[in-house]
Amino acid sequence: RSHTREKCYKCKQCGKPFIYFNAFQHHQRSHTGENPYECKQCGKAYISSTAFQCHELSHTGAKRYKCKQCGKGFNLPSSIRYHEMTHTGEKPYECKQCGRAFRSASHLRTHGRTHTGEKPYECKQCGKVYRYWSGLRIHELTHIGKKPYECRECGKAFDNPTSFQKHEGSHRKEKPYECKECGKVFGFSSSLR
Repeated sequence: RSHTREKCYKCKQCGKPFIYFNAFQHHQRSHTGENPYECKQCGKAYISSTAFQCHELSHTGAKRYKCKQCGKGFNLPSSIRYHEMTHTGEKPYECKQCGRAFRSASHLRTHGRTHTGEKPYECKQCGKVYRYWSGLRIHELTHIGKKPYECRECGKAFDNPTSFQKHEGSHRKEKPYECKECGKVFGFSSSLR
């Protein structure tokens, strides 16, 4: 099958086809949130053994690939290629709908969901759907009462990044919203009403 490039594994959740079973299996885990490879040192978990092995190198401090421009080290050749684009400004993947460009095909695919409205990640507990897997993971913490965003200034914790950022702004006394009628400034757009 690999010689004919026939895609015989198809995701039941989103319809994406795959040639190789391993790639199909890793993709399935992106829907389920399953991360079977867990680091015994720090608890981080990964979808694939390859990603896990690269992570393990982070504990040793060993970086096999160094950027010639800034000296930053990486464990994967793909990571250094992606990083080098930050120096060149290269963004070879362009959205045909809006023209926005990206450094990776996966970021372009994820961006495409803003146009299609696709939200492939669903919470098994309440049915809420998300465009990004990271959004679902953060949401799932709310079901177990965890608030992952903690203010370094006062210790107050939040379950979503937007509320957290608003709160942090209150410590800095940022007031980016100005009333067009009276000129008074506010920390939140909702205060303008």
